[in-house]
Amino acid sequence: MENQGNNSKRGGKIVLIIFSALIVAFILYYTIMLMSAPARKLYEIREKYGVQKTGGNTPAEKLLTDSTYLSLYKEKAFLQSRIAMAESDSIYLTLDIPDSVANLELSGVTVHQVKLREIKLSRILRASDNYAIISMLSSPLNIVRYYATIKKEPLMIKMAPKDTSEFKPDIIPDTTDREPVNYLLEMDNSMKIYFYQDTDTSKSDKKELFFFNSADRINSCLNSLKNVVRGKVPEYKPYIKVWLPKADAKILYRALPRKGQVAVCL
Repeated sequence: MENQGNNSKRGGKIVLIIFSALIVAFILYYTIMLMSAPARKLYEIREKYGVQKTGGNTPAEKLLTDSTYLSLYKEKAFLQSRIAMAESDSIYLTLDIPDSVANLELSGVTVHQVKLREIKLSRILRASDNYAIISMLSSPLNIVRYYATIKKEPLMIKMAPKDTSEFKPDIIPDTTDREPVNYLLEMDNSMKIYFYQDTDTSKSDKKELFFFNSADRINSCLNSLKNVVRGKVPEYKPYIKVWLPKADAKILYRALPRKGQVAVCL
């Protein structure tokens, strides 16, 4: 009986050790796959938008590292993207990162301009193949998904008066002013653009921001986990994060169509 008890304990320890080893192995595997995601994304961008090098140091290839050429090419790509959007009848958004400005435009005319207070870019957009990244942004980015802490179109229920004597003009304060304004636009090229209000206007704003960011991280983690389980490298999504005044953030979000377009200049 005593031997059976000892064997049972040993067997339990062996199972625990094997189970722990499998968990550690999976964590290492998941970490390696996650770390390789940015490199894979950059490779995909270079393959799709970069210049295929022919070998040797040709004049055309020298231009790809020339700062003057890249600056002019960036300006051309941004204008090209804006011209393409101006041909539509919809309002669209332009983000000029070097000038820290966001514009709502309609048919090439700026209808609202916002000064961005703070900007953060993912490393793949800052320290990689400039020519390929600029080429990727030479056409409009289309919004495919969005997530926000405020409603896109606020609903107001109003009782119609029986006659003109009962009519009273509406003096209704904007209740959404008390709500935090943070939202995420996900583009068709997998880029994610985050908009955050730059100052808190209520005690609950920090808590709401925590929940907003946590929900996004959990969603990204679950998608990555699904890919890793299937033996695939998780998709890395380059991001742009901007902070701007709360009122302006709300205007941009509600003015943009659900399937709107964005042009970005880096």
